[in-house]
Amino acid sequence: MSYVIGVDGGTESIRAFVFDLDGRPLASVATPYKTDFPNPSWAEQNPEDWWHCMGQSVKGAVAKAGGSPADILSICVDTTCCSVVALDAAGKPLRPCMIWMDVRSAKEADDVAATKDQNLRVNGGGAGPGSAEWMIPKSLWMKRHPPEIFARAEKVGEYQDYINLRLTGRWVGSLGNAAIRWHYQTQHGGVPRSLLAALDISELEGKWPETMLAPGAPIGPLTREAADHLGLPEGLMVVQGGADAFIGVIGLGVTQPGEMALITGSSHLHIGVADKVVHKPGVWGTYMDAVYPGKPIIEGGQTSTGSVIAWFKRHFAEHTSWEALNEGAAAIPPGAEGLLVLDHFQGNRTPYTDALSRGAITGLTLKHTPAHVFRAIIEGICLGTRLITDSFGEAFTPKRIVLAGGAANSPLWLQIHADTIGAPIELTEVADAPALGCAILAAHGAGRYRSIEEGASAMVRSKTVIEPNAANTRFYESEMLPRYAKLYGALKSVRG
Repeated sequence: MSYVIGVDGGTESIRAFVFDLDGRPLASVATPYKTDFPNPSWAEQNPEDWWHCMGQSVKGAVAKAGGSPADILSICVDTTCCSVVALDAAGKPLRPCMIWMDVRSAKEADDVAATKDQNLRVNGGGAGPGSAEWMIPKSLWMKRHPPEIFARAEKVGEYQDYINLRLTGRWVGSLGNAAIRWHYQTQHGGVPRSLLAALDISELEGKWPETMLAPGAPIGPLTREAADHLGLPEGLMVVQGGADAFIGVIGLGVTQPGEMALITGSSHLHIGVADKVVHKPGVWGTYMDAVYPGKPIIEGGQTSTGSVIAWFKRHFAEHTSWEALNEGAAAIPPGAEGLLVLDHFQGNRTPYTDALSRGAITGLTLKHTPAHVFRAIIEGICLGTRLITDSFGEAFTPKRIVLAGGAANSPLWLQIHADTIGAPIELTEVADAPALGCAILAAHGAGRYRSIEEGASAMVRSKTVIEPNAANTRFYESEMLPRYAKLYGALKSVRG
């Protein structure tokens, strides 16, 4: 029997999975690494830690799976996106990696937006604002602080590129990462040279990988050194992955126009396969070739979702079980008897892209209980998702939504998502969607499936579908959504 390895390089750990070619996980091992926070808004990791921990995870997963390493066809890795590395000519890190949550380059992001360059079309149709998480603001910060390290850097890329360099010896970029966070647009010449020139950082192009490979493309064989480190055969095929959440789209079987991945956790990410290229305010994208060749991808996001629920539980319902909270909230009718919550506790990503927006709980009376507030928070988050799907407009209307992450553990949250959006919510058998997405790419890159879509069809299986309650949908659309949509503007007018 043949197997593939999918590796998910996350924020807190790197996880290795062994899958068969039907998409069934046989074993997995996670190895944690640390994040340093030396200053406010800074978040750093040591790239050498990624490599060390990857060796432990892959060796452990292969051993647990019980098969022979000789039966493994290929390996593919996804990683956190916007985790920027600077390397010398030998591929050694010159400084700690600024991971995705590092936003020290806020000023540089403003400088990027101020150029009004045509390559900013993927940032709300050019309306912006830019994000301090992205590649170019972080590179610009490195050039300024201090300039000598940036000058010494022969290579600037991401976590993804560093791992593939260690695996194969090739310095190649992921077209997926570049398309969504580097302002690299294949349909507009690739490298955003006019934007780099406007920022006086044209030399960055020479530090980036010259070759950009799409997800699923073979990178090359595993080197002897890498093979020894991972306990795998030398020459094993390494296949290109990409940004974790976007590879998760593949692992959820979201492949056709009108389908959307709803990835939940501390935040929400909405990634849809669109049927046309559209750039407009309130929307990130569309990105071409970021996941599937020739298919535009549209993106929305909520900054704080599960984190708000965790905040409420920690501070106001510490001694109440999750089961009791869900049971109490389920007994309350839609609308939480007058409560309305704005979910912007850490700002808003889309459609407003306002880092200074703040959360609110409105309509409180002496009648309301913690269960009311709990339900209202869930409803506010779900209404935020509905506002995002509405903001996609003509570019995208979700006809099928596949959900992964923390919300999958709450039947109430799933039902309210279905009711507010007015569309079925589907769950799949394998919860680790990014790892399965990597396995699908690995199988495709090894020639077992003719396309990524064919691989996803064979390796992803639906588990259950939550249908919307039509009466609740009508209530949310007519009563709650208009009020929710007005709340941001009303609060913006009075915030300090």
